[in-house]
Amino acid sequence: MPDEVRDITIIGGGPTGLFAAFYAGMRGVSTRILDSLPELGGQLTALYPEKDIFDVGGFPRILAKDLVANLVEQGTQFGPDVVLDEQVRTLERHDDHFVLRCRRASYPTRAVLVAGGKGAFEPMVLDVPGYERLLHHGVEYAVGSPEEYRGRRVVVVGGGDSALDWALILKEYASWLALVHRRDGWRAHQATVERVHAAVDAGEIELRTFHEVREIHGSDRVEAVTVFDNRTDEDTTFEADAVLTFLGFKPDLGPIKDWGLELVGNRVRVNPLMETNVPGIFAAGDVVTYEGKLDLIATGFAEAAIAVNNAVHFVDPGARVNPGHSTNMKVFKNR
Repeated sequence: MPDEVRDITIIGGGPTGLFAAFYAGMRGVSTRILDSLPELGGQLTALYPEKDIFDVGGFPRILAKDLVANLVEQGTQFGPDVVLDEQVRTLERHDDHFVLRCRRASYPTRAVLVAGGKGAFEPMVLDVPGYERLLHHGVEYAVGSPEEYRGRRVVVVGGGDSALDWALILKEYASWLALVHRRDGWRAHQATVERVHAAVDAGEIELRTFHEVREIHGSDRVEAVTVFDNRTDEDTTFEADAVLTFLGFKPDLGPIKDWGLELVGNRVRVNPLMETNVPGIFAAGDVVTYEGKLDLIATGFAEAAIAVNNAVHFVDPGARVNPGHSTNMKVFKNR
């Protein structure tokens, strides 16, 4: 119920937010998750569900979508309110609680935990004819399921990890795949670059370096793409069913910038307790900054635990900050 006060409201349903929801439930406080996306999982769900992740403890290798499934199962086991496709607009401070005014409703809470990654992500777009008109009609900036591209002619645009990773994945599904990049330098791991070149040598990927998209053609869906050599301005047009643009995202904290939090660039400064400069507002994950900060999922898990335990103490000063080990907690023995 949106008008019921919750002890902790977590802004962001990605890995850090989901682990925070688990920890809050383990501590026995009422919890709410707010997320602007229609599904839980954050970037893992929205941008690279089929990519392998190797640096999360306990999983030598796991697909992003499988990690999300595990996190959702763990994070929702204590029954937090989950509010999706909701955008936080303003925050009001009252004597003993906050009120988060959102697009559809308002949500009162005793403490706030900002775990929204680096904020709302707006994709970098191709400023070419046909892009806006055919967006989501063959033009995409994220991949849901690779099966959607089985037997199709696919053009991947970009030179970073996402572009190269998806080119390597989708070459196994597409009938033909071209990788287009405006130069011959890459913003990707060297091992990935080497795999791409091996795929090019094997005839699995058509590589077009020093090329850029001139126009995307099609009436209702993508039918063809024109690219040009940026050294000679010579055009080449080829048939295509899909254009996938992996040009990066522009992070934006959005309304959070107006909450009076101390910001460093596009991040929120926190102390070792994951407290912001506003009492009752905590933060964790990629959105925060402090000396020694690492942008890792594993780091976000630890920050979530620190933030939640201190938020619990903020809500109830009589509660211990350190909950002890989960193996000794009654909440799990009772279950």
